[in-house]
Amino acid sequence: MRKDRSNSQPTGDEATHSVASSKSKADAQHAAIRLLASREHSRLELIRKLIKRGWSSDQSESVVDDLVAQGLQSDQRFAESFVRSRAQKAHGPVRIRAELSERGLERSEIERALQAESLDWLAIASRWYERRYGSDPVTDHKERGRRQQALARRGFTSDIVRELVN
Repeated sequence: MRKDRSNSQPTGDEATHSVASSKSKADAQHAAIRLLASREHSRLELIRKLIKRGWSSDQSESVVDDLVAQGLQSDQRFAESFVRSRAQKAHGPVRIRAELSERGLERSEIERALQAESLDWLAIASRWYERRYGSDPVTDHKERGRRQQALARRGFTSDIVRELVN
């Protein structure tokens, strides 16, 4: 005996569509607040994550705009936290600028965050360099190049690289 499938569960695209349409703005706000509870996020990061979880672009932007207005999301607060975190991992200002830019921050916000922390980049690079290579001097050009590239990949400026390696 064969069952009539017309009253069964939706399949494929029907199921996906009904789930997406049932997601409300309140659900999106709760999801965004949960994300912010774990760590600071940039505006762009939050929007991307909400879209990835099934909310529309307009709905996601509206929710994040509301969170900004309530002071729950701040790109400046995110940038300062990000700079501290990356500096603790011995990343330099060049790399930090690039990563913040990828996360949707404007150049002025990035510079403000870097200046707010007033970090000694030479000291940060020097500590990392010492841990990595010890106090042994560079003996050949190939090794010098390798060390320079390692510092550059971490995001330190050419002035700092030259000072440490030469």
